[in-house]
Amino acid sequence: MKNQEQREALHKALNGQSLMNYRAIIEGFAEKGIVLQDVKPRENVFTFNAWKALGRCVKKGEHGVKVCTWVRTKVKVADEDSKARKIPWQTTVFHISQTEALQNKGESATSDAAAEINAMVEA
Repeated sequence: MKNQEQREALHKALNGQSLMNYRAIIEGFAEKGIVLQDVKPRENVFTFNAWKALGRCVKKGEHGVKVCTWVRTKVKVADEDSKARKIPWQTTVFHISQTEALQNKGESATSDAAAEINAMVEA
């Protein structure tokens, strides 16, 4: 179940269409001292679960940047069947510099994206 949730978070992070949080992300990490050119949403900025899916974990004590996103949910409307709606949801994103490779290889992802991210860090 957790792995499925992590893969879903990574899929959403890589395939989302909205650019509305880019400014908040860049400004938030700039306040933390991360150079603007090093902040690349959908390349090196992801949620906690997306990082787990990429075989990385957020370092203890790190604080990310809070952003608002939209999630699909089913809402029961009176006597009708449930209807799919989007609701605002606050989440936190972390820069790659705030993460480290997972020690437990059983939890790490085996995807091409994970290999690319880890190669970026080692370079």
